[in-house]
Amino acid sequence: MSVRVREATAKDLPDVMNVLDGAALSSDVASVRESTASGGTLVAVSEDGERILGALVLDGSHIVAVAVRRRRRGQGIGTALVEAAGARRARLTAAFDADVAPFYQGLGFEIEDSDEPGRRRGERSLPVE
Repeated sequence: MSVRVREATAKDLPDVMNVLDGAALSSDVASVRESTASGGTLVAVSEDGERILGALVLDGSHIVAVAVRRRRRGQGIGTALVEAAGARRARLTAAFDADVAPFYQGLGFEIEDSDEPGRRRGERSLPVE
């Protein structure tokens, strides 16, 4: 299955919140609405463009949340979202639970411990040419 990543629109907000809620990520609708209005929310959509399969929310260069519908996990959708965000930002940061550190490490993030137990943080920068 192939997916297409695009910027979310205001009409996508309910579906974006549904994906985030389904992944048990606490994201308030006002912050996601603001990110969407500024072009900082990306969605992965099905080939026909009808169904949102995943979402990534940015605050500047910081990944606030990335989530994929449960039945679509393990298909490269999260990777596609992070790569699309990286194509828009020279530097990305993220804070996440320790169990997802391999996902971020596989995408080239430098990982370090966070001040919060069980949490990590990471940063990925494009090489300077």
